[in-house]
Amino acid sequence: MPRHTTTPSPPLTASDTGPVNTRTQKRVLTVLFASQILSGLGLAAGTTVAALLVQDMLHSTALAGLSSGLLTAGSALAAIAVGRLSQARGRRPGLATGYLVGALGAAGVITAAATDSPALLFVALFLYGAGTAVNLQARYAGADLAAPAHRARAISTVLVATTVGGVAGPALAGPTGTLAVALGLPSLTGLFVIATAAFTLAALVLMIWLRPDPLLIARTLHTDTAGTSAPPASEPAPGTTRRGPNLPLGVLVLVLTQIVMVAVMTMTPVHMHAHGHGTAASGIVIALHVGAMYLPSPLTGRLVDRFGPAPIAVWAALTLLASGILAATAPDSSAALLALALVLLGLGWNFGLVSGTAIVTDAVPLTTRAKTQGLVDVAVAIAGAVGGMASGLVVAVAGYPVLAITGAALALALLPAIIATARKR
Repeated sequence: MPRHTTTPSPPLTASDTGPVNTRTQKRVLTVLFASQILSGLGLAAGTTVAALLVQDMLHSTALAGLSSGLLTAGSALAAIAVGRLSQARGRRPGLATGYLVGALGAAGVITAAATDSPALLFVALFLYGAGTAVNLQARYAGADLAAPAHRARAISTVLVATTVGGVAGPALAGPTGTLAVALGLPSLTGLFVIATAAFTLAALVLMIWLRPDPLLIARTLHTDTAGTSAPPASEPAPGTTRRGPNLPLGVLVLVLTQIVMVAVMTMTPVHMHAHGHGTAASGIVIALHVGAMYLPSPLTGRLVDRFGPAPIAVWAALTLLASGILAATAPDSSAALLALALVLLGLGWNFGLVSGTAIVTDAVPLTTRAKTQGLVDVAVAIAGAVGGMASGLVVAVAGYPVLAITGAALALALLPAIIATARKR
């Protein structure tokens, strides 16, 4: 595959260099950064204990993956709603509303566990999935006012904030479980208590401080620069090769990396629990995994801006391949090797998310960007739902190593598509 060569950035307009817009972009990234820290805490419950909670209530390992399926199905519906609301009224109301729905879902999970109601648990997990959708869609808001040559870095700045809450949350599985018991609740609901508060606070941060709205400002700048000799900041210049590969490839990268990550991540705590590892141990493994998902984002963003998204998508496929092989061959008693496999899983997902998002953002015009981004995230969420729901069945029938090897094979399938697209350019 030919090496990506850098080309001069598109001519900058006043929207790129003007002090007002520079200050606005910094403010937007600061507010999004704060909200992502909170939402990362909110997401910890779903990644760490949701599958265990379903397994405990339904007394079935085969149905444990249903938790991830419900979360990602809820995320899919929320992605449509948030995308349409953002397209019509801006990022602020779209993102804040999604977080409030996620908070409602987290509170519902607590109620369902306390009353031993599987039906309510399913509905609540579905609503809780809205928090996942908004956490991912916030990355698009970070790119609304970014110059094309710095889009990936803006995306990664928003993503890395999730590391703080995402790593701290799973590590709190033990202490929050003790707190839940002290409150008269099942121990596995402790992280959902944190999630309820965290999603609510994230919504308030956005509603109060995400002003002016980045998407609405970007549209105004696009309109103001229409008809001038220089292209608006949100669009690539004619004749440059900075524009990434096409939209279908971007969707494929996002979908396959999501399905592999969700499937293996969902069943790892269940696999560890079945082989004598406690909740605290699985919480640490998931914390390391979430850290690898988000912490490398600034470096990944710079790599995408420097080399282009296609080479980084190749790195995503190869890293996920290595993760699957290691997870499949690690001894059941080795939490350390499983942790390393999950770190590689998170890193591969990060490469795929940043590169895939850059491809999608470059390929979609500003006039329909929010709506299209929402639909893309629907595809990603559906893929995650399929992976999550199938993961429990695969482990129940064939075992965890088969699930990990299947994920590695899916990741490997990315390479032909990336190479074929690169040769067409």
